[in-house]
Amino acid sequence: MTRILVIGGGIAGAAAALALHKAGFDVAVHEAHPATGEDIGAFLTLAGNGMRALAQFDAAEPVAALGFPITTMNVVDQHGAELATTPLGEPDDPLTRYRCLRRAELGAALQAEVRRRGITIRHGARLTAVTETTADISAHFADGTTATGDLLVGADGLRSAVRAWLDPAAPAPAYAGQRVFYGYSTAAPPPPGPTGRITMVRGSATAFGYLLSPAGETYWFARVPGPPVTAEEAAATTPAQWRSRLHPLLHPDRTPTAQIVATTGDRLMVTNALHLEQGTRWRTDRAVLVGDAAHAASPATGQGASMALEDAVVLAKALRDTPDPAAALARYEHHRRPRTDRNTATSARLTAAPTAAAPTPSPAPRPPDSRPDEDLLHLLTWHTPLP
Repeated sequence: MTRILVIGGGIAGAAAALALHKAGFDVAVHEAHPATGEDIGAFLTLAGNGMRALAQFDAAEPVAALGFPITTMNVVDQHGAELATTPLGEPDDPLTRYRCLRRAELGAALQAEVRRRGITIRHGARLTAVTETTADISAHFADGTTATGDLLVGADGLRSAVRAWLDPAAPAPAYAGQRVFYGYSTAAPPPPGPTGRITMVRGSATAFGYLLSPAGETYWFARVPGPPVTAEEAAATTPAQWRSRLHPLLHPDRTPTAQIVATTGDRLMVTNALHLEQGTRWRTDRAVLVGDAAHAASPATGQGASMALEDAVVLAKALRDTPDPAAALARYEHHRRPRTDRNTATSARLTAAPTAAAPTPSPAPRPPDSRPDEDLLHLLTWHTPLP
């Protein structure tokens, strides 16, 4: 049986392990963090294509039990005037509905599935080197241990050690031009509209999104152009200070955004939007990258986690259906790179656009990937062979 080493136990790594295990491979996961991994408390939107990918390796139900569904997107301008309203996902199938949940919840749910299915996952295994021969591939860790397999999957995120080994000339992750604020408010007046609706505000100084959970908690984010947050600034700035910096940018707008931020307590955080330049090398004959290690995009499209889940399905199917591993990895890249490149380019374009001039199509189109096209459905359907 083919032995596969997965480096990284986050969303991409756990998903890859589950899909590869279902395809019949002997999989072991090696995660650098000693517990469940680093978490800054941010939430994410898992789109319909991501939920569909989860269903292919039987993980949609545990994830659907987390967070809450999002069924509609509403877009307004800085005056509160509605620009577009459109449905999200496939309302007839609860397992393909968009969901809002915390990133840590999704990672923990996938890791729990990894353990439940008897897949080995080892924490505290920080990769320091990789050696590849014509016969096998080995991962060397900071604690002095080594693991050897037939293939290695680099799922170790934006600052991937596997990518650094595979493509030493690849540029480092770059700042995409926006700070991203996340927060949760239990004191904000309930936003207008039904539960399950996300409102996107094309504001005068920010791109802002908010939605109300069934428990009455307002989840929100703001993408703000400007210089990156330095490590020193992040360490020294309190949530109250971040709030005082963000609030004046929102106050001129005639929307609920300023009040939502003003009523947010200490559950407020900020991070930099980063992305990878396209063209990074993805594979050798025995190693391949998935998720953010391969194609990290700025968060403007909200597709990062969903793209990683798609990677897991297509990689597992490629290895399942292609006897030669090197050819299987090439097949995986053939199907995934054009799609992830489009997502990266779209995210970069939305991030670079002035917030007030951000695209607000009329009439509102279907959101990207809410109802996958036939080619994507074929790629993501477990029992169908890859083209």
